[in-house]
Amino acid sequence: MKKLSLRTRVLTGAVAVAALGAGTFGAMSANASTPAAAPAAAVRADAANDNLQQTTHLTVAAATKAARATLDAAKKENQRVSVAVVDRNGNTVVTLRGDGAGPQSYDAAQKKAFTAVSWNAPTSELAKRLANAPTLKDISGTLFLAGGAPVQVSGAPVAGIGVAGAPSGDLDEKFARAGVASLAR
Repeated sequence: MKKLSLRTRVLTGAVAVAALGAGTFGAMSANASTPAAAPAAAVRADAANDNLQQTTHLTVAAATKAARATLDAAKKENQRVSVAVVDRNGNTVVTLRGDGAGPQSYDAAQKKAFTAVSWNAPTSELAKRLANAPTLKDISGTLFLAGGAPVQVSGAPVAGIGVAGAPSGDLDEKFARAGVASLAR
């Protein structure tokens, strides 16, 4: 039997893979058009049997309102900042980079918001804890600098607002608190 060249073997393999892929795509397309049958033993989850948990999250409209109020507070003091609002799980809901805010402020604002909601405390307070627990700063996604404030409902964190870009963390945190306060109006 004659040995095939490397080029012929590669081309033959590519054609085989393409044919197999086309067959799979066709089968998947056919299956996608027909509804799947309901599982025979579907488990019904309801709130009464402790399978579900309810949490409170800010709406996008509320998060946007808080972010705009934060930027407005900074603008009144001629500060160029970025603001991030994250939900209870630390997922970013809204981020606004103010006109003229530095490029580093965007990421720092997100990390401050994440840190504030994660520990349900202003990041200025959390920064003080580093003296006793310096490894806290090693937790991924956190930033222990003033500028983050939690949003609470009945004492529980539901969101975090982070601000970065002002000349001091105290100013950043002042603007974040303005965003939190806007949600009470």
